[in-house]
Amino acid sequence: MKNDYIDLIQPTPTLTSKKCRFTAFIIRVLLQFSTVTMTLIAWILYDYFIAGATLLISFLIVGIVRSKMRNSVIPLHQREYTYSDDAIAKWFCAKELCIEETTTSSESLSHNVVQKD
Repeated sequence: MKNDYIDLIQPTPTLTSKKCRFTAFIIRVLLQFSTVTMTLIAWILYDYFIAGATLLISFLIVGIVRSKMRNSVIPLHQREYTYSDDAIAKWFCAKELCIEETTTSSESLSHNVVQKD
């Protein structure tokens, strides 16, 4: 009978302050476009062979950074789901960079739940 229920997943956090939203936007842009940017810079400065090597190496490095960020902030029971770069950036900003904003919003949410009961 333990298999009859579905685990509830936490939704992607919403960021309320402009500083946190801007930080999440910058992280998302870096995760999405840093591989292409490094490749284009290597192609302009050197040649296409070095650019191809830079593409492969930067793809691996950004993938490792993305997975480390994802695994450090997303709860354990929902890591098997796929997340976009935007969702990873929002989770990372909410859990690591904007901690005081997230705790105050969750405390007010739990306070409202207590008042209703």
